[in-house]
Amino acid sequence: QVQLVESGGGLVPAGGSLRLSCAASGRTFSSYAMGWFRQAPGKEREFIGAIMWSVGFTYYADSVKGRFTISSDNAKNTLYLQMNSLKPDDTAVYYCAGRPQQMPIVSPFGYQYWGQGTQVTVSS
Repeated sequence: QVQLVESGGGLVPAGGSLRLSCAASGRTFSSYAMGWFRQAPGKEREFIGAIMWSVGFTYYADSVKGRFTISSDNAKNTLYLQMNSLKPDDTAVYYCAGRPQQMPIVSPFGYQYWGQGTQVTVSS
């Protein structure tokens, strides 16, 4: 049974940084694509970025490109989202997600496994 557990959210002032973690268990994830999404109140779930776990290829949404970085620690089966230069518009619940195919995609409907989410609040 695949389990994804996010951590690292919190309250941060605008311009600050946070690093989210997603601990994955229950599978060998080398053939998986992993994504990060966020959802603000009243808005749809938004793609942030994704990584091909096997080779480390990453892809980002334009809204976070240059500010957010996805990485992975294969030994620990853990995914990271480093967020810099945070803005109040980045306030949302952040989710990691996994799909048992190597190619990452931007649609949340293509991801089979989801974590419970972690709240990120950026104050102005």
